[in-house]
Amino acid sequence: MTNDWIDISVPLRNGMVVWPGDAPFERTSTLAIAKGGACNLSQISSTVHIGTHMDAPLHFLPGAAGMESMPIHATVGRARVVEIHDPEAIRLTELEQYRLAKGDRVLFKTRNSVQCWKTDHFQEKFIYIAPDAARHLVQRGVQTVGVDYLSVDGFSTPGAETHHILLSAGVWIIEGLMLSHVEPGEYELLCLPLKIVGSDGAPARAVLRKLTL
Repeated sequence: MTNDWIDISVPLRNGMVVWPGDAPFERTSTLAIAKGGACNLSQISSTVHIGTHMDAPLHFLPGAAGMESMPIHATVGRARVVEIHDPEAIRLTELEQYRLAKGDRVLFKTRNSVQCWKTDHFQEKFIYIAPDAARHLVQRGVQTVGVDYLSVDGFSTPGAETHHILLSAGVWIIEGLMLSHVEPGEYELLCLPLKIVGSDGAPARAVLRKLTL
């Protein structure tokens, strides 16, 4: 095991891409030393589903658990980065070959990491998890799934079916990862969302460290 951590988080900044209709990220200065203040002080406002973030079951399941209920082991430990070549979606036909197992944490690297994060304009056509792949993830007992754009569901797919399949089965979701500089393989994952009580989601910082034999 090396000590080289790889940051796979999207930086939060004014003007960054956000899901259409969500509150944009805004950081403003409320106190500045340059203006005579005792210190530099900022405030932020944003959707909780900004940049690299996690979804709680409450996001789509009424009365379900909020972000504060997430067990640490869901996002701390061994993880697999799997590269997807399908140009439209993560589908069962491509996923079956990886023989995922119970308790796996899986991060999907797609063309999203290269193409979608190049612009601050929302990209409607991004790689998402198709419902058949989501059901397979549940059947295999995967505990955590990560994707490299803002949703596990496609922009035009009705009913947020993939969200419902995963969240209803207790699968934790990380969205908004940046994996362009990460090779497929086995890693140690640390992804810690803010512990916001009663929240449907939370921004997170995520890093990987390559596992060596």
